[in-house]
Amino acid sequence: MNLLRTAHQPPRTKHNALGTNFSDADLVAACLRGSAAAQELLYQRFAPRMLALCLRYVRHEFDAEDVLARGFVKVFRGLHQFAGTGSLAGWVRRILVHECLSHLRRRESLTLSLESCHTGHMATDLPSAEAQLQAADLLRLVQELPAGYRTVFNLCALEGYTHPEVAALLGISEGTSKSQLSKARSLLQRQVAALHSSLPTSYSYAHVA
Repeated sequence: MNLLRTAHQPPRTKHNALGTNFSDADLVAACLRGSAAAQELLYQRFAPRMLALCLRYVRHEFDAEDVLARGFVKVFRGLHQFAGTGSLAGWVRRILVHECLSHLRRRESLTLSLESCHTGHMATDLPSAEAQLQAADLLRLVQELPAGYRTVFNLCALEGYTHPEVAALLGISEGTSKSQLSKARSLLQRQVAALHSSLPTSYSYAHVA
């Protein structure tokens, strides 16, 4: 997978390479002056983390790469709006989160799934799912959640959005946001229990902590 090709960035050459110790402010300024090398460096600095973010929201890698590419187009087009009062990484992240949500609305019937997900009994007395898994394991289990559960879990548990913020982003009530997060955690806990029960008896919890 070629991340630079995915976002349609120019190939790196000896003539356009920049040092990686550019500050965010210097990097933004260079991008706004039209430096292709600065644009490439900005992409290289943030794309791997943003692709990991997209993969948490979007089930398939091909779709995640497409979301990443469209998100970075918006990053570069809107870079003049970056005020510099917060981190550049946080600003880029918010754009990619919104692009993920737009994709889910178009492709996974997000609003419907938020209101119609299974509401049957789920265990709530299991150890914390997030605390017991390695990142790759958690990513796989999160990807398997229904779109509504997955989206609210990502926004609340991993991105730090509040329930009022999630409600505004998704056009749902705060109560629905809280309910979906609770159900997502419970379902993840059940998945963790199932994963552990399938491991050999010699495989300790320390391996997945």
